[in-house]
Amino acid sequence: MSERNYPTAQDAENAFYEALERGDLDAMMAVWSEDEEIVCVHPGGERLTGQDQVRMSWAKILADGSRVRVHISHQVAISAMMIAVHSVQENFSVEGERGRQGTDLRPAPIVATNVYLRTGAGWRMIVHHASPAPGKAEPPRREGSPKILH
Repeated sequence: MSERNYPTAQDAENAFYEALERGDLDAMMAVWSEDEEIVCVHPGGERLTGQDQVRMSWAKILADGSRVRVHISHQVAISAMMIAVHSVQENFSVEGERGRQGTDLRPAPIVATNVYLRTGAGWRMIVHHASPAPGKAEPPRREGSPKILH
C-alpha cells in the first residue's frame, strides 16, 4: 500500500499531474487505488483495467523521456462524501519540440474525466478517461450565467 496520503481529491489530482510532468511512474501509481477494478482509457486507446494493465500503459508513455507540461483548465468538480468526479481539459506542451516556424508545438487539447474514491488511506484515483477535445474548448461560465438542465 502506498504511504502517500491525499487528504482531498484535488490533492490526488495535483499529484497525478505532477507525476506525469516529472515522468515518475511510482509517484503516478501511488495516486491510483490499489483495487483491481481501476480503469484507464488513454486518448484513442482501449479500455485498460487493473493495476497491471494501467501500470504497463503509463510505463510505456513515460518511457520515451519527453518532458511534458500540462496546464489544466475548464475544471468541473463534483464531490460527495466518498467519491469525486473531475472533468478537465488537459493542455499539453512538450519541452524542446519545435514546429516549422520554430515555436513550441501545441498538441490538441485533451478532455479527461478523473474519478476519485475516498479510502482509509486518503483519496485515490479509480478512473482516468481521456479523449481528444473536439474543436475549440468552451470558455468557462461566468458567475450568474443561467444554468440549463437537459
